[in-house]
Amino acid sequence: MKAAPTRSQRQTFRVDERAQAGSPPQQQFSRRVSQMPKFMFLQYVDESRAPRPGTPELDKEIAQYGQLFEEIQKAGVLRGGDPMQPSAATFSVQVNGGDQPTTTDGPMQKGGPWLNGYWVLECSDRDEAVAWAAKIPAAHGGGTVEVHPIASM
Repeated sequence: MKAAPTRSQRQTFRVDERAQAGSPPQQQFSRRVSQMPKFMFLQYVDESRAPRPGTPELDKEIAQYGQLFEEIQKAGVLRGGDPMQPSAATFSVQVNGGDQPTTTDGPMQKGGPWLNGYWVLECSDRDEAVAWAAKIPAAHGGGTVEVHPIASM
């Protein structure tokens, strides 16, 4: 008996040969097989209230993320994600007139919440995305998880 395809094996697209060159991307691609939607989960916290290295609070949070990671892996929905370095390591890039980039150190929104990590998960719908977001430790205790549906092509 052949094993059922995993979620990501079911994803596919093909170029529609009938599409005109230069047409908008949504007209150049067509879906051959329905694609499981992907969502990006951006986790924001107050950096000044984040647990510090070497504290029992950080150890507890790391254990919570470890349990969540195991659950996500077991469910087969993880497509990517990583923690972020402190906001002091952040920089922004802009190109205004010409081709020379201008960089600015620090986050775009000074003093705002810190984007401390992201996840990309396959979810069947918004309800499943909400359920996963509610399990992310950053959503508890004053943080926020912002969920973005990822456009499929």
